[in-house]
Amino acid sequence: MSAVTTTLTEDQLALAEVTLDFAQEQLAPHALTWDQNKHFPVDVIRRAAGLGLGGVYVREKHGGSGLSRGDGVLVFETLATGCPSIAAYLSIHNMVAWMIDRYGDHAQRERWLPGLCSAATLGSYCLTEPGAGSDAAALRTRAERQGDHYVLTGVKQFISGAGAAGVYVVMARTNEPGADGISAFVIERDDPGLSFGPNERKMGWNAQPTRQVVLDGVRVPADRRLGAEGDGFRIAMNGLNGGRLGIAACSLGGAQSALDRSLSYLATREAFGTRLLDAQALQFRLADMATELAAARALVRQAAESLDTGDPLAPRLCAMAKRFATDTGYAVADAALQLHGGYGYLSEYGIEKIVRDLRVHQILEGTNEVMRVIVARGLTETLR
Repeated sequence: MSAVTTTLTEDQLALAEVTLDFAQEQLAPHALTWDQNKHFPVDVIRRAAGLGLGGVYVREKHGGSGLSRGDGVLVFETLATGCPSIAAYLSIHNMVAWMIDRYGDHAQRERWLPGLCSAATLGSYCLTEPGAGSDAAALRTRAERQGDHYVLTGVKQFISGAGAAGVYVVMARTNEPGADGISAFVIERDDPGLSFGPNERKMGWNAQPTRQVVLDGVRVPADRRLGAEGDGFRIAMNGLNGGRLGIAACSLGGAQSALDRSLSYLATREAFGTRLLDAQALQFRLADMATELAAARALVRQAAESLDTGDPLAPRLCAMAKRFATDTGYAVADAALQLHGGYGYLSEYGIEKIVRDLRVHQILEGTNEVMRVIVARGLTETLR
């Protein structure tokens, strides 16, 4: 993990050490079993929250750790060396907590942040729908105003933590078509009319549940709205800027683990009378993997700094970082599987799980094709 901890402050080094210890002691030994049994280790997530990882970006006065985005990408990269699936869920949970802290009023913060920061209550982010994925502004879930209440009807798709989570930040249409007609709401698991589809059978991320969230006339008081009417799409996109960095960091951590395992494996295997690690062709492959990860890590940290400083280019940099780090992370993990030969294809070595877990990072939080659209728009907008 030396590549992860270079150029860090003393506080960040201490944070990395604590988080790495947790990842290696609480996540890594159980990751394969959780994957095979599709077990969501809520108890372990709550232990992570005991270290302050349930409210990473939530301000301290509201019960969180008050860390920067730069700190956060370090946290999620390090956690992902133990299990990318659980690290990624924690990133999503923290996105929900940040959105309530950033856009909620005092009463909303008081109501939901203590539980989210302690992970006594888990959070889910509900934007995607069966017919509105990449084109999120086309969502059809509606929130009809009825006096002092809203009534929400619609279906959300591919929702991480659904069913287990107690708090759902839901984007719903309150007005005309398009982004300006979307508002954000906080829905609780016990609200009448809220139900969930079956746990999806997935290629990876099996240690966290993924379900539809079905809103069938869910009636909630108007004080469940987060921000003003029409602010929902902006809130959702601002949440995703940080979420994309979290997923990018998880790709780095999973890939770093795969690289570290490859080094150990090649050092113990022999072919044609010599260690595989001494073969120059394999050394070159390892060098390329390490170089590509270092480049991706630098871009992720640059994007995190831009978000921390309020740089107007932050959304574009977050899109760049998400695209590059998730593509790189998957490619490095796949290369690690190849270096392991047939053993990489066996579940007991853990490499194929990393490959499966990292593949979805190129799709969620905005597909990598959409990340290219965001970057291209930023490059060409002044020429229109």
